[in-house]
Amino acid sequence: MAETWHKHDMDFLGGRRLRRSRRTAWSRAMVRESLLTPSDLIWPLFVIDGHNEKTQIRTMPGVERLSVDLCVEAAKAARDAGIPALALFPNTPDHLRSTNGAEAYNPDNLMCRALSAIKSAVPGIGLIADVALDEYSSDGQDGLVRNGEILNDETVAVMIRSALVQSKAGADIIAPSDMMDGRVAAIRDALDGEGFEQTQIMAYAAKYASFYYGPFREAVGTGSRLVGDKRTYQMDYANSDEAMREIEQDIAEGADSVMVKPGLPYLDIVRRAKDSFNIPIYAYQVSGEYAMIEMAAAAGAIDRYGAILESLWAFKRAGASGVLTYYALEVARKLGA
Repeated sequence: MAETWHKHDMDFLGGRRLRRSRRTAWSRAMVRESLLTPSDLIWPLFVIDGHNEKTQIRTMPGVERLSVDLCVEAAKAARDAGIPALALFPNTPDHLRSTNGAEAYNPDNLMCRALSAIKSAVPGIGLIADVALDEYSSDGQDGLVRNGEILNDETVAVMIRSALVQSKAGADIIAPSDMMDGRVAAIRDALDGEGFEQTQIMAYAAKYASFYYGPFREAVGTGSRLVGDKRTYQMDYANSDEAMREIEQDIAEGADSVMVKPGLPYLDIVRRAKDSFNIPIYAYQVSGEYAMIEMAAAAGAIDRYGAILESLWAFKRAGASGVLTYYALEVARKLGA
């Protein structure tokens, strides 16, 4: 006969009932260990040429590419919702893409025009400028290519020039996303030498060669033109210790903050980084993560907004200082309501 559990059997636990603090909403709020606020959210925007132009992204329902003037309006909305910063990604017109990525350091390129327009209209919001060549190259690679090999030092030299024109246009944070060796130190030296000592660097320090980037590559126009893959410079998703070495090196080279990308599949990396380094750690909830939530919700498999909040809270629980997410404006508005 099964033994019957009685209240007095709780005595060996000292009368502790852990459910007591979860019984009511006010009590759950009072003992909540991590917080999610609008200031934890960074909103990525995709920029296109034109005026009053917006285009849909097939694999990212609800996310649009915006012309510069509409990016300015988006920045105002973000500011009003309490979002501290935007991350910009240009979809460079095809005729301006090349094997040498020279458009990356054109001071009048799409990225620089967006930075300048937003900084002029909304000076109080932070602007994070992506620095890599995939948005400007004709082959979709993050670096210069010779005979099928990604050139490290030659790529870094181009990235320096790109970072400088972006800083002059109004970027507050330079975010090298290429995973070339030594680029953080080289960019830091160049920024300091040109009088941009106050410009921050947010290094994509642990960026994995992930299958979750597919919708993003469509959004910036690199997916269909990508020749080869990126596994010689982006990280092997089987590795964790290597990520710690990459983060440690970027910090030593002068990074003000570091990023782990993708997000949810790499919460272990976020946690290890938080425990190991005294520096802000950011996570990017990438396009594939966004698409999975949207498509599962559209199929009726999950509660959409509940899943969004749960995913964002997971980043904070793991130790992230903030999250780059396409849900930033929607969530910030609801959290601030």
